[in-house]
Amino acid sequence: MKVTGERVDQGGSGFEERMRELLAEDAYAIQPTSAPYPAIRRRGLAERRRRVALTGAALMTLAAVPVGAYAVAGGNGGRGADTAAPKPSVSAPHSPAGSPSATPGGTAAGPAQPATEGQLLDGITFAQAADGLRKCLAAEGGPPGSAADLGEAEDYRIILAIKSTGDSNAPGDGIYVTAVNERSAGRWVVCSLKDGLASGISAGTIDTGVPGTGPVVVDGNGEQLYQQSFMDKGRWKLPFRWGMIGTVEASVAEVTVSYGDGGPVTATLDHGWFAAAGLLNQQVTLAPHIKGYDGSGKLVYDSDQDGTYQRTLP
Repeated sequence: MKVTGERVDQGGSGFEERMRELLAEDAYAIQPTSAPYPAIRRRGLAERRRRVALTGAALMTLAAVPVGAYAVAGGNGGRGADTAAPKPSVSAPHSPAGSPSATPGGTAAGPAQPATEGQLLDGITFAQAADGLRKCLAAEGGPPGSAADLGEAEDYRIILAIKSTGDSNAPGDGIYVTAVNERSAGRWVVCSLKDGLASGISAGTIDTGVPGTGPVVVDGNGEQLYQQSFMDKGRWKLPFRWGMIGTVEASVAEVTVSYGDGGPVTATLDHGWFAAAGLLNQQVTLAPHIKGYDGSGKLVYDSDQDGTYQRTLP
């Protein structure tokens, strides 16, 4: 059957040849999309780091947030951490400084502020700390609902921000922002920032329901805030700023922390947490010594008597 125009004579071999040409063209034009291997690998690494951190492991990410990489040097700007910050009452109502930042429409846009300005050291502003926390959560958090999901910035309250000094395991100075999750009791994160970019995050949970737990509890995995790398043992950069956080019961009216040759630092009590920071000027082998007192001044907690607290540095 003869057909004019673009059609061909189906009765001859021209039709078969034209079909082969069309099929060959389609085969070259249609190519499967290559698998996004780099993106899959980055997500896999991030989720693996998060799963380890959420189980309370101290060595979550050696490359980004190694154990002991959080000990920091004293810097310029901000209130000296050796001077105790004003201590608000644990049962005091939330002050405007403790309210979450909000858009004009009233929608929470970020984390809540610390109870006092003295918890933001070394010239670090709340805006910088909040922005850093958002960056870390976005870079390191897993899919919503997964074990690696750390939530959003508005779920948190920032309780400490200090400068950081790099060591042999994590070179480069930066900033550490510590925040606690207000929607998940005992959950904390330490965000590492260098050159304004998120370089890692460490997370853990303080379980106050464990039998024998006292009125003051320090997470066993929180030592990264007051140590440099164990590879630099005996050769820490001095001076450097250290930090410490933990939970307190409502009956605790004061917490003090002593470290190295410095005198006791009175911690700030912030919505069931305590936060302290100081300057260390000597090589040390013992971890900070923590004491807690009730409203009458009675000693109700001493880390030297706490069998769960590791007094000796690795």
